[in-house]
Amino acid sequence: MKMYRLLFIVMALLSFNINLAQEDDEEVVLSLDGGPISSQFEYITVKSGPWRADGVRYRVVKEANLDKLRQNVLDSINEFSKRATQLHSTIAGHEETIGSLNQQLEETTNNLASVTEEKDSMSFLGLLIEKSTYNVILWTIIGSLLLLLLFFIYKFRNSNILTQEAKQSLSEVEKEYEDHRRRALEREQKISRQLQDEINKYKKSK
Repeated sequence: MKMYRLLFIVMALLSFNINLAQEDDEEVVLSLDGGPISSQFEYITVKSGPWRADGVRYRVVKEANLDKLRQNVLDSINEFSKRATQLHSTIAGHEETIGSLNQQLEETTNNLASVTEEKDSMSFLGLLIEKSTYNVILWTIIGSLLLLLLFFIYKFRNSNILTQEAKQSLSEVEKEYEDHRRRALEREQKISRQLQDEINKYKKSK
């Protein structure tokens, strides 16, 4: 009896709340085959009959309707539990995604800091140095190489000039030698002719 009394009180409260809601909303068709649980409780209340015992008023509910309502409530609870499990899974997935995004954000922040540091610095022999220091070292190297290039060009030009002078001197010496050899040959030929002429004269005089 206590169970029926508690059920009656619950249904009476639900009926009162539903009646208040129906004053503003459009009329809802009451049924145990569909609709929200609150409307099904109202259906049970509407379909219940009055009963009085020992001066106490009760509402009589069909056992079939009560069983149907209980099953509907259990189905709704199961559906809510399933939905809660899905929501927990969705929330876990979102938390995992948020964690991954936070990790990517941290990596991106670190990469940005590293890129900023590299932008303000230059790599020289595997070391990061400031741009101003790098520029000084770079221009010092370029200046040194330029001075070495100018020195080698100077040495090359001097060597080339000396080589040309040596070639010219050699050419002059060879020319002088050829002239001397030609004059010596001419003198030798002249002496030979004179000697032959003397021999011929000697033979004729005999």
